[in-house]
Amino acid sequence: MRRKIIYVLILLLSLSVITLWWPVNDSECDSEAFLKSKTKKFQVQATKVVVQPWLGEHQVYGVFMVPDEYKQTPFFILTVKGAISECSRPFGYRQNFDDIFAEAGTHLVRNYIRTRIALRLILQGFYFQLNDKQSWTLTFPQPKADREEMAE
Repeated sequence: MRRKIIYVLILLLSLSVITLWWPVNDSECDSEAFLKSKTKKFQVQATKVVVQPWLGEHQVYGVFMVPDEYKQTPFFILTVKGAISECSRPFGYRQNFDDIFAEAGTHLVRNYIRTRIALRLILQGFYFQLNDKQSWTLTFPQPKADREEMAE
């Protein structure tokens, strides 16, 4: 009986290690290459950050106030200083989230970090970076219309 318990504990520990440390990169863009490129970029910091992965899925996110000209952007890069940079596609915007209202000419974007990635970062000592809204940044490529105007 005691051996079965030890085997089950080893199995559970192995599964948790695999789940927390298995790399997840289903992004379609190369965030590092984009951030290092000389392409014109626009950055915005988080207005609010929620970090509560122990409450389940979708409990680690930042809310960003973004100018309306970036509604049609093909992608953006979410960066948490010192911890991660990952590429995302816009999937919706609203005028209010969590009692935060967009100012005129802006919209709000809520961008999530996967729960298992957040747990891994917390275990690696990045809790305070995750919890600091100054550490969260969205980086957008410059809209095409602006690039064409600059070329003329």
